[in-house]
Order: sequence, then structure tokens, then C-alpha cells
Amino acid sequence: MFKTIASNPTVLEVVTTLQGTLSRVLDAKTRHSIALAVSQANGCSYCLAIHTYVATEFGGMSGDDIELGRVGSSVDPKRAAAARFAQRVVDSRGQVSDAELAGVRGAGYTDPQILAIVAVTVQFLLTNFINNVNQTDLDIPAVGSVDTTVAQ
Repeated sequence: MFKTIASNPTVLEVVTTLQGTLSRVLDAKTRHSIALAVSQANGCSYCLAIHTYVATEFGGMSGDDIELGRVGSSVDPKRAAAARFAQRVVDSRGQVSDAELAGVRGAGYTDPQILAIVAVTVQFLLTNFINNVNQTDLDIPAVGSVDTTVAQ
């Protein structure tokens, strides 16, 4: 992915700056859960593979939690609310309902934290779109399908 992005230095700077800055909002497992939910919603095979690898190898997430993240959930109820909300942001193109906002607030997120969830979601939308448009070759093992009815 970065080889492709590097062909445009300004885009490379935008992506790496965004990633670096947003790595300081929310905790790592929540960001991983959001990455998995967004990548699944966008059908980005490359992003699903890389986020699964990173969440497993560096994020300390279990296989069950990774699968739940892909369907907008988690073993942790608060993280599940963030992943579910991120997925709804993608599915609704940002037109979330009052009930969905109330749900993420009810899980303990403040409005500034909800803004962070939206920003992290957009970060992963950007890389999903770049990889989907580019049809980036997988240079790590692909992930299998997941039962998307698990979190319903």
C-alpha cells in the first residue's frame, strides 16, 4: 500500500500524518476493532488481512475478538459499541440515528470520543478505498470469511 501511496508524496504525507496523529486517540484495541469493522464493511481484503495480523501480533487481540471486530462487536462491551458505531457510520454514510448516538454514549463514550471514533473510521475508509481502487496485492496471508450475523 505504501509503495502505491509513495507515488504521490503529498498523499503519502497526508496518510502517514493522519495515521500518526490518530494513533493517539482511543486505545489501541478500540482502534483495531474499528479498523476491522470498517474494513469488513468495505470489503477490503488487504486491510482485513493487515489489521488482523497487526491486531493479533502486536495488539494482543484474541481470534474471537478479531472475528467479532469484523462484524462490529467485541468481547469488551465498550469496544463493541465503538466498532458497531463505526460500522453504522460507514453503512449510513455518516447519517447515524439519534438512537445509534445514544447507544454509543450509553456505552460510556463522550462526544469528543465519538468524534474520535468518526475520525478513526474515516482514516480506515481512506486506506480501504486506496487499497480497493489499487487492488493491492496481498503480501501477507488472506483472512477467511466471517459470519456477519454473529453480532446482529
